[in-house]
Amino acid sequence: MGLFGKEIDITKNIRIIEWLKSELLTDVAGLFKHLVNGVRDEVHEGLAETLSNIIVICYLLGRRLGLSYNSIELKMRKKIRLGILETHEVEKEYGDLSELSKHLDSSRNLRK
Repeated sequence: MGLFGKEIDITKNIRIIEWLKSELLTDVAGLFKHLVNGVRDEVHEGLAETLSNIIVICYLLGRRLGLSYNSIELKMRKKIRLGILETHEVEKEYGDLSELSKHLDSSRNLRK
């Protein structure tokens, strides 16, 4: 591939990164709109949709920035373990980090 082809790839990658960033901002704004209305049963579907979009966009953005999906997941697991060890507030009050750790472990076991 010549220099012109590399320039096109770099430009294309930058354009996709900028698009992902704007999608992330849009979904975060959507999350705040959902939360303004309160978390009610009829809002759960939209809230789950928005949160899943944010997670997917973060993975894709990381990939475009040169990170592997695996490295992102490893960092997440380390943060979760650290939060459990340091008894993060959300862990101390609700056990959410332990629950998330169990969920990720069970999800990984299902994929094998």
